[in-house]
Amino acid sequence: MNTDGNRLRIVLIGYGRMGRMIESVSEECGCEVVGRIDEFSNAGGAGIGGPNWPRADVAIDFTSPAAFVENFPRLAALGINVVAGTTGWKPQEAAMRKIAADAGIGVVAAANFSVGVALFEALVADAARLFAARPEFGAWLHEIHHAAKLDAPSGTALLLRAAMDAAGFGRPVDVASSRAGSVPGTHTVGFDGPSETITLTHAARDRGAFARGALAAAHWVNGRRGWFTLKDVLGLAVPASSQQPVPSQQ
Repeated sequence: MNTDGNRLRIVLIGYGRMGRMIESVSEECGCEVVGRIDEFSNAGGAGIGGPNWPRADVAIDFTSPAAFVENFPRLAALGINVVAGTTGWKPQEAAMRKIAADAGIGVVAAANFSVGVALFEALVADAARLFAARPEFGAWLHEIHHAAKLDAPSGTALLLRAAMDAAGFGRPVDVASSRAGSVPGTHTVGFDGPSETITLTHAARDRGAFARGALAAAHWVNGRRGWFTLKDVLGLAVPASSQQPVPSQQ
């Protein structure tokens, strides 16, 4: 753990639009980017733990599903805590959790690092709970992202759908995705009855919200051990007893 009062040292895994945005706001968030790993510097995974690997407190990963699944075990083997913003690797989550537990590292994994989205999820869950008792209302969920986004539905859409299920809304929810232009991300949940419609919408204006949320998560997870979500970072979830601060391995 970095305890000398200096900025939190971050290594970026992936240096695309999100990586550059994180770097652009890192100073205002009390962080210093000490390393950048991209597809050119990480051929065959050689960039992680290689001779030029920086002394970092936390790694932030915004890559692709395949790259994340390949990179994560290497990061865990180094004993470095991870903020995972990559989506699309849900089928491998159990394996990733085991790797993290065996390595004794801390991980914050979220489909969306916007603080507003975390609160939006709570609002959607509350609405689903209320409408669950009104069988005349059906529900739908639509999300739109930029044309380059690989996974559909988005990880956030799946998170919102799961929140509705957990809240007791057991009826079908029609989920639709659109990919166009440069949209950072807009999610709308709607409930439709015989004569009225209620909608809840979260729209990201730029990627700054995701970047600041990821850096807040990096500060929070530094020195912790366990598997967490943004809800834990924001105090919206009760932490498990096994998820405790531990001394740094660096």
